[in-house]
Amino acid sequence: MKVVLRIKPLTRILKWTERALFACAALFLGYCGFAVVDAWSFQRSESIDLDRLLADQHAVSHGVAAATGGGPIGRIEIPRLGLSVVVVEGIGKATLRRAAGHIPGTALPGQPGNVGISGHRDTFFRPLKDLKIKDEIQFSTLNGDFRYVVESLTVVDPNNVGVLAPTSENQLTLVTCYPFFYIGAAPKRFVVRAWQIPAQALARSIVK
Repeated sequence: MKVVLRIKPLTRILKWTERALFACAALFLGYCGFAVVDAWSFQRSESIDLDRLLADQHAVSHGVAAATGGGPIGRIEIPRLGLSVVVVEGIGKATLRRAAGHIPGTALPGQPGNVGISGHRDTFFRPLKDLKIKDEIQFSTLNGDFRYVVESLTVVDPNNVGVLAPTSENQLTLVTCYPFFYIGAAPKRFVVRAWQIPAQALARSIVK
């Protein structure tokens, strides 16, 4: 028995498959481009807005109220890594695509307790892979400027909410997915814990 393979229908199928794959690739690249441009534009506009508010002495005295009203909370900077990102309230998908997000239920900068901040490992928090113990983190907010020193770097399961538990001391906790170069939904969380440098210690370091 002879098997007759029709070349034309097969060729037609391959061509349509090729076109479909090209269309999917174009859509994917288009979305990636949109996400990058949208994040850059958001960061730029929010950064300008934040700088304007920081320069306004009236806003400084009402920092926490302004932050919870939907505006930028502040800006996190890690000088050694060249990291600088505006922080806004919430950790929804749209929020984290554009900025780092303050985790609801945790303390706000300037309040006693544990300040929780989340960010994507493949965008704003990618530099955290090179973070080291004793690195300094600066957090400029409408309620003042705060500095923290990194005390620990750990990897935990996603359901480990203990890292965001309230603390008696002023602490900053940064959370992102891990591993940093994992393709798909990362199975772990990378957690940075940093303690706030007391104002007295900052004053002594400035005098020296």
